[in-house]
Amino acid sequence: MEAVLRDEYFTYADYAGWDTDERYELIDGVPYLMSPAPSVRHQEIVGGLYAIFRSFLKGKPCQAFISPIDVRLNADAEDDTVLQPDVIVVCDESKVGDSAINGAPDIAIEVLSPSSERYDSGVKLDKYLSSGVRECWIVNPEARTVRTYTIKSEGDESVKVYRETDAIASNLLPGLTIPLAEIFADA
Repeated sequence: MEAVLRDEYFTYADYAGWDTDERYELIDGVPYLMSPAPSVRHQEIVGGLYAIFRSFLKGKPCQAFISPIDVRLNADAEDDTVLQPDVIVVCDESKVGDSAINGAPDIAIEVLSPSSERYDSGVKLDKYLSSGVRECWIVNPEARTVRTYTIKSEGDESVKVYRETDAIASNLLPGLTIPLAEIFADA
C-alpha cells in the first residue's frame, strides 16, 4: 500500500467528501489507496472471525463489525486518521455512529494479504496501539498464525503468537476461545 498525495494534508471532513469509487485509508492526513478486492481465502478468514465474534457477543454490550467500515481512531474535528480494519469489536455504544466508528475500537483484527502485509503489520498496527485499541490481532493466512498485541496498561504491551494447532482466547472477552484450526480449515 502506497501513500498518495503526500504533499497535501487531509482531514476526516475532506475524506468524507471524496466522490470516488476507490477506497482509501487516511493516516496522519496522508491518503493510502487500498488494494483491489482481497482473495477468497482472505474473505473466508475475515468472515469466519466475524461470525464467531458476532455469535459470541449476541446479547452482550459489545458489537462486532466487518470491513468496509470507517474507524476514526481519534474522532475529533481535526481527525486525520481513518482506517478500515477487517474485523472490529466495539464495547462503547457511544462510539457507533451512522457512518463511522468514532473512537478506538476495543479489538481490531487485520488479516494479511501479500499486497498489504507490511502496511497492516507496521503503520496500521502502530496507529491502533498508539490510539487506544486494547487488543490487536494480526492474522497471517500464509504462516497460519495469529499474533496478538494486548495493552495491559500505559506502556505495558503483551505480544503472543498462536499457531494453527492452538486455540486463541481474547483477554478482553472472557469465555471467548477460538480454535485456529477452524479459522484456517477452509483457507
